[in-house]
Amino acid sequence: MKVNFYATLRQIVGQKTIELDLPPETTVFQMVESVMDQYPLMRPELVDENGDLHGHIHIFVNGRDAPYLEDKLDTVISASDKIDIFPPVGGG
Repeated sequence: MKVNFYATLRQIVGQKTIELDLPPETTVFQMVESVMDQYPLMRPELVDENGDLHGHIHIFVNGRDAPYLEDKLDTVISASDKIDIFPPVGGG
């Protein structure tokens, strides 16, 4: 599965896209956990001290933000899905 990172998150992983080898029936949040396992510096950027995804982080699955998916972070994803992870974005 290819996962794309943007802005400051891209700097942490050192590239735009990483490839994850995840088992079938992996959820969005399990994918996030896999990213944090491979890139420990991502943990404070993605989750709070309770392990919950920060509200300002946006994870898009095939162009849809995870909170709007039927099962939110528990949505099962597949290797063919397009995953994009965005940090908070601001500007004017």
